[in-house]
Amino acid sequence: MPETSPPLAPPASGRGTDPTPLDTALPERLARAIALAGPVSIAQYMAAANAHYYATRDPLGAAGDFTTAPEISQMFGELIGLWCADLWDRAGRPDIAWVELGPGRGTLAADALRAMAKAGLVPEVHFVETSPTLSTAQERAVPAATFHDTIATLPADRPLIVVANEFFDALPIRQLVKREAWHERLVAAQDTLFLPIAGKALPDSVIPEPLRDAPAGSILESAPAAVAVIRALADRLVAQGGGFLAIDYGYEGPALGDTLQAVRSHAFANPFEAPGEHDLTAHVDFTTLAAAAQAQGAVAWGPVTQRDLLGGLGIDTRTSALARATPDRGEQLMADRRRLMEDMGTLFKALALTAPTWPMPAAFTGAGA
Repeated sequence: MPETSPPLAPPASGRGTDPTPLDTALPERLARAIALAGPVSIAQYMAAANAHYYATRDPLGAAGDFTTAPEISQMFGELIGLWCADLWDRAGRPDIAWVELGPGRGTLAADALRAMAKAGLVPEVHFVETSPTLSTAQERAVPAATFHDTIATLPADRPLIVVANEFFDALPIRQLVKREAWHERLVAAQDTLFLPIAGKALPDSVIPEPLRDAPAGSILESAPAAVAVIRALADRLVAQGGGFLAIDYGYEGPALGDTLQAVRSHAFANPFEAPGEHDLTAHVDFTTLAAAAQAQGAVAWGPVTQRDLLGGLGIDTRTSALARATPDRGEQLMADRRRLMEDMGTLFKALALTAPTWPMPAAFTGAGA
């Protein structure tokens, strides 16, 4: 993470090692650090909380805190797999490595790989994951996967096709708040009561010109960690060839608004209470990510809505085929389709990147930057 201060929580151990014992009293530890060194940025607070959160539990499913699209229906992962296979096929069927960032339980990967195999694509599989709990589940779902703590160790000798579903929303964000001037938003603590405060005033030059005169109380977010990941991936695609697909909830910026949120037991929670015990996320600015990739020489496509992505990839045809094969699941399949296409269909968006020499990805017709 592009933070100059030392991290406030240890990173999760990588797969293949014994998990580092974690201090379960994270709020007390954070409060002590703030008492000694002063308020911390929202980004540092979010990084510390999420490092602890993901290292100590499986947050997915009915018994967890939230459910992602791959856990709703096999159709999601299958269609993503077909997107990858189609891009690979039209690129001339090169020898590729298939990568997923933050693979959850490995459900998307297992479904996608099954669909890719039917289309003739059986690639090497690489997961980028730092949670020992989730990497154990991923290894069960995809035993042949190679694990990485960072994208820096991914193969450099072949094209990459990379997928990231609900990955960028959990990366740390900075927040600026408008008072008489713009200030960085910080987190202070009194005992283990955490609250956001305004830091020192910032020069107008760091604020996009159209937003400098925003009304008092306005919040402006940025995601330097997400931009760093996108730049590194774009460099890989330009040098090695390949494509990238990110799916997340977000918007086309620049925009004002406080999107930092916490979810626990499938309900919203206060993000400044019990850090490390719930999922902290923020909406993704797809415009900024696309611009960062283009600056490195990659081609950006979209964003398009999840509804348009899955519709363009044939979810209706797949739903009908599964319903015919398993008539007793017909109603459930239609309910799953509605969740993916209606409940999540416009909130979630997809951004694609390709190497300059690779073809336009499926379902992004007319959306190229």
